[in-house]
Amino acid sequence: MSRSDRLLVPYLDFVYLWQHPGAQAVMTANTLPLAEPTIVRGACPHDCPDTCAMLVTVENGRATRVAGDPDHPFTQGFLCTKVNRYVERTYHPDRLLHPMRRVGPKGSGRFARVSWDEALTEVAERLSEIARSSDGPQAILPYSYAGTMGLVQSSSLDRRFFHLLGASMLDRTICSMAGTVGMRMTLGANIGADAEGMPESDLVLLWGTNTLTSNPHLWPFVLEARKRGAPIITIDPLRTRTAAQCDEWIPIRPGTDAALALGMMHVLFARGMEDRDYLARHTLGEDALRARVREYPPERVATITGLSPEAIIDLAERYGRARAAFIRVNYGLQRHAGGGMAVRTIACLPAVTGHWRRAGGGVQLSTSANFQFNKQALERPDLSPPVRTINMIRLGEALTTPDAGVGGPPVRALLVYNSNPAAVAPDRNAVLRGLARDDLFTVVLEHFQTDTADWADIVLPATTQLEHWDIHFAYGHHYVNLNRPSVAPLGEAKPNSEIFRLLALKMGLPGEHFAEDDLGLIRQALDTNAEKLRGVTLEKLLERGWVRLNVPTPYLPFAEGKFLTPSGKCELYSERMAQMGLDPLPTFTAPYEFPENVPELAKRYPLTLISSPAHQFLNTTFVNVEALKRAAREPECVLHPRDAERRGIPVGARVVIQNDRGAFTAVARVEESIREGVVWAPSIWWGKFAADGANANQTTSQRETDLGHGPVFYDNLVEVSLAD
Repeated sequence: MSRSDRLLVPYLDFVYLWQHPGAQAVMTANTLPLAEPTIVRGACPHDCPDTCAMLVTVENGRATRVAGDPDHPFTQGFLCTKVNRYVERTYHPDRLLHPMRRVGPKGSGRFARVSWDEALTEVAERLSEIARSSDGPQAILPYSYAGTMGLVQSSSLDRRFFHLLGASMLDRTICSMAGTVGMRMTLGANIGADAEGMPESDLVLLWGTNTLTSNPHLWPFVLEARKRGAPIITIDPLRTRTAAQCDEWIPIRPGTDAALALGMMHVLFARGMEDRDYLARHTLGEDALRARVREYPPERVATITGLSPEAIIDLAERYGRARAAFIRVNYGLQRHAGGGMAVRTIACLPAVTGHWRRAGGGVQLSTSANFQFNKQALERPDLSPPVRTINMIRLGEALTTPDAGVGGPPVRALLVYNSNPAAVAPDRNAVLRGLARDDLFTVVLEHFQTDTADWADIVLPATTQLEHWDIHFAYGHHYVNLNRPSVAPLGEAKPNSEIFRLLALKMGLPGEHFAEDDLGLIRQALDTNAEKLRGVTLEKLLERGWVRLNVPTPYLPFAEGKFLTPSGKCELYSERMAQMGLDPLPTFTAPYEFPENVPELAKRYPLTLISSPAHQFLNTTFVNVEALKRAAREPECVLHPRDAERRGIPVGARVVIQNDRGAFTAVARVEESIREGVVWAPSIWWGKFAADGANANQTTSQRETDLGHGPVFYDNLVEVSLAD
């Protein structure tokens, strides 16, 4: 045990007493039994592939600094722009510290402090009343996502609570499901190439990913590959800060990535650059794929993607000549009608060329499926009766027009945690109309008075990552991270796990399902016979803070085939997709609002809006951290000079971005860092911080992707004009 760990032991015992059900310890941020600085090991909780190992400096019971763990092979000693401000966020003057009850009109954000007992009693009584009514418990809807990615605080006792209650299920699709299902249909699981093998790559394609903003800890591996001679190419409609640092930027039209991949495969087969041995031994449907890609010659692909035939041929040939090309795709390119098919099609490329054989070769969307925690034990889905499932991206519809598609009783109670749907959910105007219903009882667990919290009836203060236990998987690397609490909860804040324990007690739910403390829940998560978790124990995590999965370094998941599909092969032809009524072969599925397919709509709204996160924000997290908000300046949009000139929009002008669903305002930046016909509005601002109270989601729709029922945030035609 290290000296710093020895210093930590009395504090951890104190935290345990506080967290354990029935414990009577009273804690404040100033009562820790520590007199000298110490370092506490933690983990970044946010929705990012990097899942960093953090070191938290604590002095006199107060966190004073967060830093990346220099010993962690992926974190490598640094944190991103956002999480570097985590201490500032934790001690923010606007932090919610006490339970509150609404005293003003819905949406006014006016609340009065109440005790925990008062708040929990009111929530329990209202939920019980709804559950006993003719509408039944399915009129209660949980709404959560990845405000924390930790298993304990995001998906453990909360799930047990709602299962036992018989509440409606939530289909948590808002980020990744289209691409996840696309990978499953092709490779069998959302498993990809290991980033730690990237230095062995001889070509790197950053395809639809702004790595320096959304995956910055991959960048050192990118630079090492470049140092060894690999060209680095970005494929993106935007010349992002990542593209600006690459050797080449390929400015593809939004939503056409599958067409480019098909065109590349056309060239690979036509030039004889495929790996025939790998195709014969480890794939299913080679002949059918060869026939399909003949339909996508470079000339046709050029008309779809907006790239020249020569650029398509050149990219394909370079990919074919490479021995180990690494393709990093991210979730932005799957946020349109054909997003699942787009990821599936790109995922076929390394099987065609055999790049899976070698370190540095393959494709990565995620590594998450390798983390085989015992979620059944944590969440206990067996406790739930048969109930309906509501897609979270259709929240506006569920709250306003349930008969239009979600079925079942109207939603009469909404419990929100780890999310801010009043800002992040699509078709924001519909969501706000739903939240404004007087007959909707809304409870929000939060750190701050977000847009969603403004609409709550009861607000419950939740702990931040520095104040609770948790265990974390990753989706960009292969290390399990443990988060220790480093300071006592501020004010009366409680972990989500404890809030659901207390609420279950108030409602008389069976106590045996809520008896474990948070360390016990972590042990349950690790209690599995999964081979890839062999050797990953709580004891090792407590000692070091992180442990690599039981996979080699670098990990070559499909070097010898052994795909996780029903056939055991890379399924270029997918019988499962055929049974779903979908094209079993890779194809190009156009966005719903692809201009060529909706000419009348495109006349009125000729620009495609992309609203990916600002560098300073992670969705709506960190938007209220003053230093980051200043750096992001104000809601902005970027237009190509020719698009701005046609509309008479000068640099710095306030503009309106609108379509039939809604509108928001922004300040125009005019740059050649974007494709003509595209507008970028870095997001996602809280409405209360925008001059017009609106954000980009006023314009997005509740339509779903082809696979996984995911959102289509970037399948969005708009017009931009000068504001009055």
